[in-house]
Amino acid sequence: MMDNNAWYALRVATRYEFRVSQQLALREIESFLPVRSVKRRWSDRMQTLEVPLFPGYLFSCFDVKSKVRVLNVPGVAQIVGHGSVPVPVSEEEIDAIKVLVASGLELVPHPYLSAGQEIRIERGPLTGAAGVVLRADSGRFRIVVSVNLLQRSVATEIDRDWIALAG
Repeated sequence: MMDNNAWYALRVATRYEFRVSQQLALREIESFLPVRSVKRRWSDRMQTLEVPLFPGYLFSCFDVKSKVRVLNVPGVAQIVGHGSVPVPVSEEEIDAIKVLVASGLELVPHPYLSAGQEIRIERGPLTGAAGVVLRADSGRFRIVVSVNLLQRSVATEIDRDWIALAG
């Protein structure tokens, strides 16, 4: 039997990312909610929190024929696409975001880029990730991995010798 599952971006209600992820898991629907650590200061303490990397969005892997099961999850606003037609997110983009999240490096939301030098990381904790490189002020390089469908990006600094030109 052929597996027709693909990754889709789900737009969710404000601050519902974690709840939707849990509800999808209860329904045995695979999901991926990339998070990053941020330090928040309250008047009496500092605390490190896990916050969604793409606020208002998470990813889910399912057969588009069963999209009603996903849309019925409380908090899911829509499956991102063109009009009412869901558009899958490329497996390569999902894999790159997973590598970034697993690396433990500081992740910073970055403005979406549609043009620039494409690279692939050959060495270091991001081996296998692909993205766009910008020169950072510190003389190090910043890799930007984009999810084209969401027009969102995430960035982290890398060492120059980790980079190979994509192609």
